[in-house]
Amino acid sequence: MKLSKPPYSLNRHVLENEVRLDTYRSQGAGGQHVNRTESAVRLTHFPSGVVVVASDTRSQIRNREIAFERLQHKLRALNHVPKPRKPTRVSRGAKQRRLTAKKRHGALKRNRSADPDEY
Repeated sequence: MKLSKPPYSLNRHVLENEVRLDTYRSQGAGGQHVNRTESAVRLTHFPSGVVVVASDTRSQIRNREIAFERLQHKLRALNHVPKPRKPTRVSRGAKQRRLTAKKRHGALKRNRSADPDEY
C-alpha cells in the first residue's frame, strides 16, 4: 500500500495563500464594540470549498486564529482516508459451533411443549 500525501495542506503559511479572508460586523454579545468594528472573520478555502466563520471574541486577531484552527480541523477530516476493508470468511469451526448451538436451542424448545409432535 503506497502512502500518498494528503490532498489539502495543513501548514498555516500555505493556508494563508489559499484562502480569502473576509471581515464583517458580527452579531451577538459584546455591546457597542461588536456593533462598531468588523471583528468577525470568514475564511473561504478555494481548493476544497470549505468556509469557516469565527465571531467568538471581540478581537479580530483572535477570531482569525480561531478560524484558522477550525479550517485546519475540517481539512484534517477531509484528508482522512479510511483503511480498505479486507473481506473475510467465517471459518468452518465457527459455522459448526453456531449450527450445534442452534440445534441445542431448538431441542430445548421442543422439550418444553406438552405435545412433542407440535413442532
